[in-house]
Amino acid sequence: MVSIITSLLRHLALFLLLAQLTGPALASKIKSYVAIKPQPWSTYIVHANHLAKPPHFATLEHWYHSLVAAHSPPPHPTNTTSRILYTYDTVMHGFAVPLTGDEAWSMSGAPGVAGVYEDRLFYPQTTRSPGFMGLDPKSRAWNETDFGDGIVIGFIDTGIWPESASFKDGGLGPIRASWKGKCVDAHDFNASLCNNKLVGAKGFSAAADIRTGRKSIGVGVGVPSPRDKEGHGTHVASTAAGAEVPDASFNMFSRGVARGMAPKARIAMYRVCYPDHNGYAVCSDADIVAAIDAAVKDGVDIISISLGSDPEPFHKDVVSIATFGAERKGIFVVLAGGNDGPDASTVSNSAPWMTTVGAATVDRLFPANLTLGNGVVLAGQSLYTVKAKGTAMVPLVSMDGHEDEGWRSWTPDKVMGKIMVCMEGANGALGILLQNAGGAGIVDVDPREWSRDGSSVYPFTLPGLTLSYTDGQRLRAYMASVPYPVASFTFGCETVTGKNRAPVVAGFSSRGPNRVAPELLKPDVVAPGVNILAAWSGDASLSGDTGVPDARRADYHIISGTSMACPHVAGIAALIKKKYPSWTPAMVRSALMTTARVVDNRDGYILDNGATAGRHDIVRPATPLVAGAGYVHPDLALDPGLVYDAGARDYVDFLCALNYTAEQVRLFVPDFAKCTKTLAGGPAGLNYPSFVVVFDNRTDVRTLARTLTKVSGEAETYSVSVKAPEHVKVIVTPTTLEFKEHMETKSYSVEFRNEAGGNRRAGWDFGYISWESEDHQVRSPVAFQWKN
Repeated sequence: MVSIITSLLRHLALFLLLAQLTGPALASKIKSYVAIKPQPWSTYIVHANHLAKPPHFATLEHWYHSLVAAHSPPPHPTNTTSRILYTYDTVMHGFAVPLTGDEAWSMSGAPGVAGVYEDRLFYPQTTRSPGFMGLDPKSRAWNETDFGDGIVIGFIDTGIWPESASFKDGGLGPIRASWKGKCVDAHDFNASLCNNKLVGAKGFSAAADIRTGRKSIGVGVGVPSPRDKEGHGTHVASTAAGAEVPDASFNMFSRGVARGMAPKARIAMYRVCYPDHNGYAVCSDADIVAAIDAAVKDGVDIISISLGSDPEPFHKDVVSIATFGAERKGIFVVLAGGNDGPDASTVSNSAPWMTTVGAATVDRLFPANLTLGNGVVLAGQSLYTVKAKGTAMVPLVSMDGHEDEGWRSWTPDKVMGKIMVCMEGANGALGILLQNAGGAGIVDVDPREWSRDGSSVYPFTLPGLTLSYTDGQRLRAYMASVPYPVASFTFGCETVTGKNRAPVVAGFSSRGPNRVAPELLKPDVVAPGVNILAAWSGDASLSGDTGVPDARRADYHIISGTSMACPHVAGIAALIKKKYPSWTPAMVRSALMTTARVVDNRDGYILDNGATAGRHDIVRPATPLVAGAGYVHPDLALDPGLVYDAGARDYVDFLCALNYTAEQVRLFVPDFAKCTKTLAGGPAGLNYPSFVVVFDNRTDVRTLARTLTKVSGEAETYSVSVKAPEHVKVIVTPTTLEFKEHMETKSYSVEFRNEAGGNRRAGWDFGYISWESEDHQVRSPVAFQWKN
């Protein structure tokens, strides 16, 4: 779950020292013995080129079993039928199987084996957001698409809680006859709970079971359950496609009508995350690929994946390979961009066939104040449920960073009757630990958010609130200035909307440049991902999968992360697919990007709320490296005028431009022969709705071309508008494009000329290219990089 829960778990893991949340690196086709991990065995994904199957094997499965038998001798079980965890046959071909390092090394050299990848971990990364985005039931967008009725969104996540009111099917007819998915009975999940809203629910846990020790090689553990024990999957599914639920709230906060972005779209859940011994969600990529394979086979229209891991080259990333296979089948795939901001080059899920989403705010706050002993009032946020106009002044103590024993030093003699200040962040689970030790309150200082608008809120069990980095610095200065610092809390227990500047991009949202393909701008867009109310599993605690006992339960919960932003875009994509069923995934992504907003509700540029070292003076506009093309605008995305299209052939040319070998490209396209076509402009020449222009000591002029497809009804003439940084000349040819026919295409070229000479420092600057008619504006961000 690329959600803020992931970031919180990382903080908590540092405090608790309970688990190491770094998965092993994904191995590409193994070339040397030293690349093998030292453990006796692990799950590996064996990627096979099905076109190379030896003819004496009747089926691919027979071939796979032969490979396992030949390359994994005793003492491992010889029954290869029970040994193989999954076979993949839709988005890619191959199988998942436990192997030792020696066995993986041996199998990697077998004829027809394209790659052997060691299993790695991924992590789990609304009443206000639809309305703030300009999408309400009376809007043209929803009326034109019938609320997304009939579109199936497949979620690769932690499962689903089918009893939620958000998954009722009132007013929905039967699912289309071509749908092949189903709900699967398990020990704690009755398939009869599914309906015309929840049309599929399956679990995939074979690799996670082996990793966590729940399963031995060749021994089954029963049917995996799709029931959500963490809450994350229920939350994201209802965000995208939850039915309308009146008077929804979390406790007394954010009360209103809850609905998904496409409230009549259908939901299919593919659970891939299961708890380990410490209660943390384990999401294995062998399970994820099996879920993607099943979702495409079932017939989903959209796949939403709010999971992420460290960026890897595309040919080493089996999830990237699998989603390429889904895109080739016409499936729109949207993924969370990650929660590792505000550091640069942290964005994950960055392939061009993926739509990558960052997180931003809506215009809603949950105010709470901390009054210092010197009278200064610091404004924060909280979901604490006991109103107080001003508690008594209580001593403040600080846990600054992760030194000493962290939370283990929270003994009654140190914290009893005191407010603990966590300068490096806290969460609801830490609040429970502090309360158990006798603490009187907790202050969570969010070190990544410049203002409180981007800070995540928590339902503390004791008086507590979250402060931004800037107010945390003021608190730090006060505590250093007096021998006995004290403070008191004020809790209004209220929800305030329409008062704060929004959107701003959350500091935790991962940023570019794209580490895997620097000349492809990522993230693509940002969407609501901060303090989002959505359905929650009745089987999940309010602390999520933190490993800290928490008996509290709720039907709806407020959490943050790019995990929450991702399903917003999945839901909007469902509206687009309903209106334009023949559109390719690239056309849908283009509509989202070229119509995205770059200004906020105060008519200023959308701001970047990230607080980083050396940037503690001002809040800056969010650049395309932070916000991509901007904040998604559903109404405009349903009528974009023109789109940039691309398909498998274009992506193959892109991979060749990245200097991938023919062997590496065949991981994506098994019948590929060799790279022959040169993509003009290199990787930056892909027909994408954004531009990256790189100037170095050898190149002062870059020329890139793009092709636009007309999707509006009437004939239109577009004129180009350009904004470029100082010392860059941009020449677009031609400067006008005249379209007469539906689906007509027109191409243009852009010459970018660096006129700064040697006087320009290395770094980034930004501009845009916009094609404008009387009715449409088709805007593309341009990122300029200077290399010296």
